[in-house]
Amino acid sequence: MAKIRDVPIGDLQASVPEVQLGLTRAGVTGVQKAIRISHDGREKTFAAEISCTVDLDPAQKGVHMSRFPELFGEAIDEVVIGEAFLVETLAEHIARHIVGRQEALRAEVRIEAQYPLERRTPVSGLPTQEIATLIGIAAASPHRVRRVVGVEAWGINACPCAQGLVRGAAADRLLKAGFGDGDVERILELVPLATHNQRGRGTLLIGTVPRESPARINAENLVDIVERSMSSPVYELLKRPDELFVVEHAHLQPRFVEDSVRFALKATLDRYPELTDSDFLFARQVNLETIHRHDVVAERAGTAGELRGELEGTITAAHTELRDWLAATGA
Repeated sequence: MAKIRDVPIGDLQASVPEVQLGLTRAGVTGVQKAIRISHDGREKTFAAEISCTVDLDPAQKGVHMSRFPELFGEAIDEVVIGEAFLVETLAEHIARHIVGRQEALRAEVRIEAQYPLERRTPVSGLPTQEIATLIGIAAASPHRVRRVVGVEAWGINACPCAQGLVRGAAADRLLKAGFGDGDVERILELVPLATHNQRGRGTLLIGTVPRESPARINAENLVDIVERSMSSPVYELLKRPDELFVVEHAHLQPRFVEDSVRFALKATLDRYPELTDSDFLFARQVNLETIHRHDVVAERAGTAGELRGELEGTITAAHTELRDWLAATGA
C-alpha cells in the first residue's frame, strides 16, 4: 500500500517560501457582490466586481486567498448597516479592513460597478438609460491611504485621416463637374464628409491626496467629459432624427484615439481647477476599428502638476503611473 504523505496542519501561508522573493501583487479578482453606495445625493444598490491584492513579503509563502471574499463580506456588511459610501470610500474601507485582517504591508482594492444613467436623446427627447462603469480604487497601509474615483463610458469616433482622403477625392470630383474653387470649399464645409467610424471606450480616473478640503469629484461629470472627448456620445435608443444628429455630429468633429485622451485630460483640469499638483489623472481610450481587424489604444497617466506643466510648454521626462502614485508616501 502506498504511503500517504502527511499534510501540514499549520499555517502554511505564513511559512517561509522556498524562493524568497517579494511579490508585487497577490490576491483575488472578479469577486461579484451587490453593494450599496451613495451617489448624487441618493443611495443605490449596484452589481459590482471587486478585486483585492496585497504586497507579499519575501518571507511569507502566501496570502489566505479564501479569506478575501469573507473579508469583503464583512467590510460590505459594516457599510450596509451604516451609511452608504461613495464608491472610492467603500474601496478604502475594504482596503483598510484587508490590511488589518491579513496583517499586510499594503492592500489595493478596485471596485467596478455598473451605473445606470437616465438620459434624453438629443433631438426627440426620448428617455433612455445608458450604462456607465463606476470605478473606485484605494491603496491602504497601516499608516496611510490614497483613493481614486473614475468612470468608463462609450462614444463614437470618426477617423480624421480617412475623412481627409474623402475630402480630397470629393474636391476633385466637384472641380471636374464644373464647380469653382470657392463653391467647392463652401460645399465641403457645409456637407458632413464620410469616414470610417470607431465605437470608443474611454476611461478617466482622478486620484486625490488626503487633505482637509479635497476636490469633490462627481462621477456623472466624468462621464460627460469622457463622452465629450469623443466625436459624439452614443445612445441605446434612437429615433431617426436622433440618429441623424449623432452621425452628423460625429462626422463634423472627427477625432483620433490620441485626441480623445488629450481632450479628456485637459477638460478634467479645466473642470476641477482645485486639483493640486500632487493629485493624479489617468485617461485611456480604446477604439474598436471597423476597417481593420485590430483595435487602437492611447493612454496617459500623470500628476496634475505634470500635465499642467506640459500644457504650459514644459516637457515631462517621466509620467507618474497609477501604481507609483498609489504607493507614494508623500502628500
